Amino acid sequence: MTGARVAARGWGWRYATRHAWAARGLDLDVAPGERILLSGLSGSGKSTLLHALAGVLGGDDEGEQEGTLAIDGDDPRDVHGRAGLVLQDPDAQAIMHRVGDDVAFGCENLGIPREETWRRVSSALDLVGLDVGLDRSTSALSGGQKQRLALAGTLAMQPGLLLLDEPTANLDPAGVIEVRDAVARVVEQTGATLIVVEHRAEAWRGVIDREVRLGPAASTTTAEFAATGIAGRETRGSEADVPYSCTALIETRGLTVARVKGKPVAGPIDLTVSAGEVLGITGANGSGKSTLGRTLAGLLPAASGTVVASDDLRDGAAPQPIRWSSTQLLTRIGTVLQSPDHQLLAKTVRDEIEIGPRALRLPPEEIARRTDDLLDRLRLDHLAAAHPHTLSGGEKRRLTVGAMLATRPRVCVFDEPTFGQDPQTWREMVAIMSSLSHDGIAIVAITHDLDLLDALGARELRLGEAP
Repeated sequence: MTGARVAARGWGWRYATRHAWAARGLDLDVAPGERILLSGLSGSGKSTLLHALAGVLGGDDEGEQEGTLAIDGDDPRDVHGRAGLVLQDPDAQAIMHRVGDDVAFGCENLGIPREETWRRVSSALDLVGLDVGLDRSTSALSGGQKQRLALAGTLAMQPGLLLLDEPTANLDPAGVIEVRDAVARVVEQTGATLIVVEHRAEAWRGVIDREVRLGPAASTTTAEFAATGIAGRETRGSEADVPYSCTALIETRGLTVARVKGKPVAGPIDLTVSAGEVLGITGANGSGKSTLGRTLAGLLPAASGTVVASDDLRDGAAPQPIRWSSTQLLTRIGTVLQSPDHQLLAKTVRDEIEIGPRALRLPPEEIARRTDDLLDRLRLDHLAAAHPHTLSGGEKRRLTVGAMLATRPRVCVFDEPTFGQDPQTWREMVAIMSSLSHDGIAIVAITHDLDLLDALGARELRLGEAP
């Protein structure tokens, strides 16, 4: 494995469904073995560049390219296996049921002989420090382990260019360290060229050589943001200033939760969610945070115990949210899932935000007013006609938030609301959530972002510990 050279000259890409360019006018030189942190505002083209280097952007029917982009002088689409891409969602990358088969998958696609493939599998797992059996179920791994599994599968193909697209975005602090340290070992021992996209730049200090920033300069760089603290704390104030009414909207008693029937992951939990409060649900990957959020939101049945809505919240519906119809949920409990792609349904950004209001049969002028307001507040107005799946990760997150808020639910469940956000959009998300709570909306935030909870003056429930 030798480090690859990357060169871009006036390079740009525009998706077939978009008028604006996702990236344009890029000039870049990365020397073999160099380690680059790629930063920039949400939507500046970071992920687009990584996908282009990985050769997975598609052909002329999927978009338009200008300028040149090369790996060792060749078009990235013509050098199979030379670049390896690791994405931000650990669950989206496990292809096979067993660890060994998953790591071997890429090698088999490249036609590498069986004996050599399994030698590489063993070596890659050792390199990333994933000490589990080859027969171990991939679904049984933690988030940090799954991300190291994806890294091992990429390394087994022996790429000269390692591309990481926010690889720690959905990981707890321990998982972040696991993945970062694994990457540091990899580039040190293999000499591979590294390009990593990450908004949490401080986690990669000591690993990277230099930072390349795409798009227009932001008011605050990632490094300055980390050094000066979280601008926006004043958005909420101290917990003593929280204006919530203590009016209970959801109560749980002896609640245990399970994603798979018969396999509870958290509980028993006695909990009250009140109007106007911010409840932060934290804990290690695999502790049941998302499962608890979905259970509170009426999307999963309780494994045992109860989840009951107040008379005021249910407003004539059944006491248990799990028994509500999708239309009843729209104005009562809204949910933003951890992966935005799992809840994008429409062909344009505007249509996505209008789905809920149309289901409620609101007047056309009210639908337009709500949609225009949310597009403006979330800085998505210039993307109103774009296909949702062509947006950046941060833009998709803001879109799913807008789609939820369009029906004005009284309880909002956010699963990792700040993932993929640059410092500017992070502050904007904090401001939106703070405004909601001040308006009497109950907020449940499932997150590893403790700065978010601090800025919102949230009450914290850490799974794995006593409530």
